[in-house]
Amino acid sequence: MIESNIEIKNTVFSNPIDNFGTIHLRYLDFKLDIETIHNWVTQPYASYWGMLDKTLEEVQFEYEKLVSRKDYDVFIGIYKGESVFLMEKYKASSDRISQYYNAKPTDYGMHILVAPPERKISGFTWQIFTTVLEYFFNREEVDRIVVEPDVRNDKIHKLNKKAGFQYQKEIQLPEKKAFLAFCEHKDYVEAKKRKHLELKPIIKEIVDTPTKASVAYLSPKVWEKVNKTLVRKAISEFSHELVLKPETIKSNSEYETYRLVSDVSEITYEFNAKKRFLEHWDIDENTIVKKHQENNVTIDAIQFIIEFRDTLGIPEHLLAVYLEEVSSTLSSAAYKYSNQEFSSQELVNCSFQIIEHAMSEGHPCFVANNGRIGFNNEEYIKYAPETNQSFKIYWLAGHKSKATFTAIKTLQYNSLMQKELGTQVISKFNTKLEALGLDTASYVFIPVHPWQWNNKIVQIFATDIANKNLVFLGESTDLYSAQQSIRTLYNKSNPEKMYTKTALSILNMGFMRGLSPYYMQSTPHITAWISELLEKDAYLKQIGFAMLGEVATVGFQNTNYEVLGKTNAHNKMLSALWRESPHSKIKEGEQLMTMAAFLHIDKDENALVSELIKASPYNTSTWVEKYLQAYLSPLLHCFYNYGFVFMPHGENIIMVMEDNTPINILMKDITEEVIVFNPELDLPEKVKRLYVETSDDMKVLTIFTDVFDCFFRFLGSILMNHLNYPEDHFWEQVARCIHNYQLEHPNLQANFDRYNLFTPEFDRCCLNRLQLKNTKQMLDLADPMESLIFKGTLQNPISKFKKIDKRKYQSEIIEHH
Repeated sequence: MIESNIEIKNTVFSNPIDNFGTIHLRYLDFKLDIETIHNWVTQPYASYWGMLDKTLEEVQFEYEKLVSRKDYDVFIGIYKGESVFLMEKYKASSDRISQYYNAKPTDYGMHILVAPPERKISGFTWQIFTTVLEYFFNREEVDRIVVEPDVRNDKIHKLNKKAGFQYQKEIQLPEKKAFLAFCEHKDYVEAKKRKHLELKPIIKEIVDTPTKASVAYLSPKVWEKVNKTLVRKAISEFSHELVLKPETIKSNSEYETYRLVSDVSEITYEFNAKKRFLEHWDIDENTIVKKHQENNVTIDAIQFIIEFRDTLGIPEHLLAVYLEEVSSTLSSAAYKYSNQEFSSQELVNCSFQIIEHAMSEGHPCFVANNGRIGFNNEEYIKYAPETNQSFKIYWLAGHKSKATFTAIKTLQYNSLMQKELGTQVISKFNTKLEALGLDTASYVFIPVHPWQWNNKIVQIFATDIANKNLVFLGESTDLYSAQQSIRTLYNKSNPEKMYTKTALSILNMGFMRGLSPYYMQSTPHITAWISELLEKDAYLKQIGFAMLGEVATVGFQNTNYEVLGKTNAHNKMLSALWRESPHSKIKEGEQLMTMAAFLHIDKDENALVSELIKASPYNTSTWVEKYLQAYLSPLLHCFYNYGFVFMPHGENIIMVMEDNTPINILMKDITEEVIVFNPELDLPEKVKRLYVETSDDMKVLTIFTDVFDCFFRFLGSILMNHLNYPEDHFWEQVARCIHNYQLEHPNLQANFDRYNLFTPEFDRCCLNRLQLKNTKQMLDLADPMESLIFKGTLQNPISKFKKIDKRKYQSEIIEHH
């Protein structure tokens, strides 16, 4: 439980701790906290704090003075909804401590006061202390922490030394004799390793095994919940794709009751649902009943797939793989449900990364969307985005005879490594190569996911390791966390640094998640081409559209496996790319949020998008209008003006927000998933692989499928369910956004007529059918458009808004704006 919205709003750091819970850090709030602080500092245990005889007013006065200082902040630590410690942070060079040593600009000091214990919790103070250090060392401006504890305070000296603080000298402060001690990140890391080794026997006594402790989320109640939720989604999406065909058994004005007969005739499912636009099955999860010979039985998602296996058409040799993906999806859902820390209302005021890791749903269309086949349980906890664990990446050196570094013209290899690694780490890595008698100029550095090194590279690239074509260099100093697209890693130590995307050869949602070293050689060229094409576009500038450039890549060729073909998974195991950070694209006062958050619903069935709209200055209609202008308009422009499309699903779009309202988008995955249809575009040689020749219907279907069916279908339903905003109004706004764009660009009328978004119907593209057909590789990557599966058509919800009075409509637009 979280104390209040104020505390969530002011949260600056959250530290999830295995088998313990999460400690949050937020700014001091005088109205909420001053009585609590006064109670703490006036108790005997806080004698070293020097406020035993202070009144409430005097304590408040002292803290008002502290927070008014330029480089001084005061925080409250929260654990399980309660205030548990006070922390003061200050810049050493601006503090009196700088009189006692030569303070660096990156030195920061701290004072910590833990609340008086009401009950003893083993290791509690240590968890608080390490949370504070994690906070400091995740700050770009902090290189070293300085403390000046009273020489008589033996307890804090033990804690400091346990955490890695190096005691330098004794100093005389006006009110006390103190030690001066320092801690750098490397000291802390070494201390944590020692502490971990000390704790191992203790942990063994408390629990049978670490694995048992880490699967507490697999409880009967939670398992029942997530199974029912996934069966609801399976019925909805399989019915949407006409794989399943529920029959109506009862109707009323609110909903209809349906029955679904499985391949095992005595097993049936009944449920209430409303069929919304685009044949979206909005099923009331609480009404789903499974019957075996008319007796109610437990709902189980794995059994559901088995019961419909013939109808679903899963090949016999792939059934086990699909069931494993479903089981993994369930397990992931159980973890998310059990560990949800923030409600939708609280997420409104949370940071970019807290929201990123709070997402509870993968791709909205796919039933088996969190496979991660290849991870064991410990690896899942360490590397899955929902667990939000920080980890260091590995670095290898690859010989240039097999490794290729490619970048945009303005970015050189040495400057990128300098920015990403720094002089000290580069020197350390080069020293290792030299110690092996190797020429540093003949190698390039390659970032590698730790799982990939341990599970794939060591075995499959053993020849190259033995022959020193590959050399293991060591870990990064920066900490990273996995994003929703699990192989994309965010730099937590320095968010201004680039995303690092690495090959990760796990099976997830119908694909092995590799990166081709051959494609990597063209990636920066594609970034440069798209950027040059769009950067001068006045309309895109006006609406704030921007891309996160994939500016550099490195790939290593495993020549032993080239005989299998370049598209074989074994030839995509050792590559990486660097993508611009979204923090470099926003202004002060703007916030970042994954667009997937607009479909997020918390475990209390509250939608994040509805809470965003309530917290914004706008009504639903205006908010949706601004969202469509930010998201849909640039997609229309790229399609109609240039003849190419992105893959604009929720995880690929980062929304830029202001006052909880979308103002523009940042597009990522701009090289792997862009498709060029326009044969008249001048494509450089290394960009030509983007061009696809197909029919006009297939071209416009990219908008209908990726935007209308795979995102708006769900958003419209959520707005109706949670804000009572009629779907018809939502789709009319979509139509108005398109009309608005077309009126602003009369020069493109021929393209508007040729690629008609107001057509009465469009082909139904079936994504789950693809996965059911081949869960190991859904598409033929050599010809993805021709691999798609279609079944019937969908009625276009904006078709009825095709006819407008253009002069009247234009005057309405001018008046509105």
